Amino acid sequence: MHANESLKNKLFTKEFTHNPYPVYEKLRQSEPILNLQFPDGRFGWLISNYDHAAAALKDSRFIKNVAKAFGEEHTSVFSTNMLFSDPPDHKRLRGLVQKGFTPQRIADMRDHIQEIADSLLDAVSSKDTINLIDEYAFKLPIIVISEILGVPTEDQDMFRVWSNSIIGASNRVMDEQVGRHMNEFIAYLKNWFAKVRENPGDDMISQLVIAEDQGDRLSEQELYGVVTLMIIAGHETTVNLIGNGVITLLEHPDQRKLLQEQPELIHSAIEEMLRYNGPVEFSTSRWAAEDMEFHGVHMKRGDLVVIALNSANRDAAQFENPEIFDISREKSQHLAFGKGIHLCLGAPLARLEGEIAINTLLRRYPHFELQSDIDQLEWRPGMIVRGVKEIPLHLHPKSTT
Repeated sequence: MHANESLKNKLFTKEFTHNPYPVYEKLRQSEPILNLQFPDGRFGWLISNYDHAAAALKDSRFIKNVAKAFGEEHTSVFSTNMLFSDPPDHKRLRGLVQKGFTPQRIADMRDHIQEIADSLLDAVSSKDTINLIDEYAFKLPIIVISEILGVPTEDQDMFRVWSNSIIGASNRVMDEQVGRHMNEFIAYLKNWFAKVRENPGDDMISQLVIAEDQGDRLSEQELYGVVTLMIIAGHETTVNLIGNGVITLLEHPDQRKLLQEQPELIHSAIEEMLRYNGPVEFSTSRWAAEDMEFHGVHMKRGDLVVIALNSANRDAAQFENPEIFDISREKSQHLAFGKGIHLCLGAPLARLEGEIAINTLLRRYPHFELQSDIDQLEWRPGMIVRGVKEIPLHLHPKSTT
């Protein structure tokens, strides 16, 4: 397959980060399985259409454990968890935390999440302008996941710094700042686990630490990996679901008006937000476990494979009028949370947080406006999450008083 060099040159640029969808459309049409060099220097395959993406996400020939592909020296303290493991380890590690995210347990959190949303909006009620990301979209999910895990309230902002650094590292080679943040994070976790061993509570981290101490399925390395994944994934997806969702409503005032008039549409609205401009841009890395043919492309053992989830979710072969944002769209099989055994464990929680956060904002501040040009919003770099750094909102526009 001969790659379109001009198309490759458009990937991962500032313009692409701002709006990748025109490039994705050309990719799906010309080279839905593209061989290229990623921003971090690695060579591999980028899958962009829906059918190939869904197939790759479920194909057991693509493995997640980098040690199987390249040896233990390529693993990190953050990678020993269910997201970066394969059966049978995957089932064991996922089972450790799955009971904390059952549908019933998530449903039971609705009232409390609503209280958190209201309290955050109460706190900004006297302000005319807020940064929605800092003061609402970040705070709501970090409070929720911190309570589930047992993270002290006063430490939540530090987790954001460390999380942003680790996520941002996906788009570049490791630099000094990222290394320092990782070391700070590891030191914090070691200290935290030591305290929990002395005085365990009823939170999830206590349960995991106790299980590790009792030799019940968790090694210390696995403990670091699982906790890191839950802290980062437990808020990053929702932060950007809320942020991207609000931006999309601002871009589509007719859909915003419809949702305000019919708040019961929030369930389908969240699904459409996830499909239209989802919070996870690309899948995490997979590697070919063997020499193989995949949809007509020959891949060698050890080849890197990345799925462009947001591209797959705009594929006209799967979705009718994919470029149209329609909150009344019938439930679609989007890939925003992945597919197969690695389907996002926290998806039900992210959905619930998104529903409550967005509907509450629309109800409490029905006339909010963006204080800057939407094209001036700065999108975060990186190859995993898709979201903006800030959303300056004018809560009480004079035109509505």
